[in-house]
Amino acid sequence: MTVAPERHLIKKYANRKLYDTRTSRYITLEGIADLVRDGHEIKVVDRENGHDLTQVVLSQIVLTNEKRVPARTGIAAVDAGADALQERGQALLDYVRKTLNVPSDLVSQVERRRTDLEGVVEEAIERTLRRLRIPSRGDIDRVNKRLDELAAQLKRSGAASDRARSRTRKGAR
Repeated sequence: MTVAPERHLIKKYANRKLYDTRTSRYITLEGIADLVRDGHEIKVVDRENGHDLTQVVLSQIVLTNEKRVPARTGIAAVDAGADALQERGQALLDYVRKTLNVPSDLVSQVERRRTDLEGVVEEAIERTLRRLRIPSRGDIDRVNKRLDELAAQLKRSGAASDRARSRTRKGAR
């Protein structure tokens, strides 16, 4: 039996407790994450001043989930981390667009910042890989390109030497 998506208003108290007004119960970040995964719409507001804290709370949920994922090493971890960052960033943007009716110029600004952040993360990953002496994707691409160039040169020089040998044989006859 599936439950129809509902809108939940969550109030955040000064003591950092979160209260779901729909169910009249306190709720954890994990509980909010479950609501979002189940397709429910949420809005988190500061109880004192009414400020919208939805994005802040969703960011906390993403960070909390990242801390729980076991650390991985090597290029596979870098690729997985970059993919996860992109997927989560896109999911958060989609959720914000859907629930908050954000003006398009603000959305494009957020997308630019996300792209900038992805660039910063990629640069940090590249520096870390260099320190650990692990080749990055760019390093591997450069080596493959150089190998292709060398293979083409060998092929050309092999063809040229074959022609020279055949000329020498014809002249010796």
